Amino acid sequence: MDLNLKNKIVVVSGSAGKEGSIGETIVNRLADEGAIPVLVDRNARGFEYVERLQKRGINSLFVQTDVTDPVAIENAVKVIAAKYGRIDAIINNVGVNDGAGLDSSYEDFMNSLKLNVVSYFLLAKYSLPYLKESKGNILNIGSKVALTGQGGTSGYAAAKGGVLGLTREWAVDLIQFGIRSNAIIIAESYTPAYEDWIKTLPDGETVLNKINKSIPLESRMTKTEEIADTALFIISEKSSHTTGQFVFVDGGYVHLDRALISDVN
Repeated sequence: MDLNLKNKIVVVSGSAGKEGSIGETIVNRLADEGAIPVLVDRNARGFEYVERLQKRGINSLFVQTDVTDPVAIENAVKVIAAKYGRIDAIINNVGVNDGAGLDSSYEDFMNSLKLNVVSYFLLAKYSLPYLKESKGNILNIGSKVALTGQGGTSGYAAAKGGVLGLTREWAVDLIQFGIRSNAIIIAESYTPAYEDWIKTLPDGETVLNKINKSIPLESRMTKTEEIADTALFIISEKSSHTTGQFVFVDGGYVHLDRALISDVN
């Protein structure tokens, strides 16, 4: 399906993770559709990714940015606007389940919020004038933790709950400008970060098998490509009358009957 994303300027935060991460996969899917992905991330890995895209003939850009710094995000948007003159969509993809729980310090809790939700607000805020011009849209990447809890991660849970609240709030605020705001909610996806966590466990394979069996559809984790493909559809004009929605790309993890799970042990 041609999503008509060719030459659309799509800003993706948290897009310089390891190869196979959600942000990196979204960037590559955008490039495949002929869009122009703009990477915003603090990791210098983004320079390498953009170099690869440019070798494919894609006029991509990486703006190395500390997304917890309001001035840095404002400056990043200025750099993007100076190069392209417009922004057609933003995908807020930052997310670090940092384990800032009730036993953590105030500073750790606030730092978790700054990274996992305040950065979403700031990128949307500074991109808004350009989104108004393009009648663009906002897509926020959320987590099932906002709805199910997880334990030991108050900061991340609060932030991801805030992401869902902002998604609906922005849908209401921006409807007058023809700007759509939606969220994708992810449950279990085998990203490089997830794999790194599994490797730290003494019984990692057992834990991984148990998690896979807890996912109703096909007893497997969601592929990052499946998340990316859904993201592209939502920001495209093929989804032009969808706003304020939470789209679950989770193999039925959050909503389906637990009776579907035959054996989780």
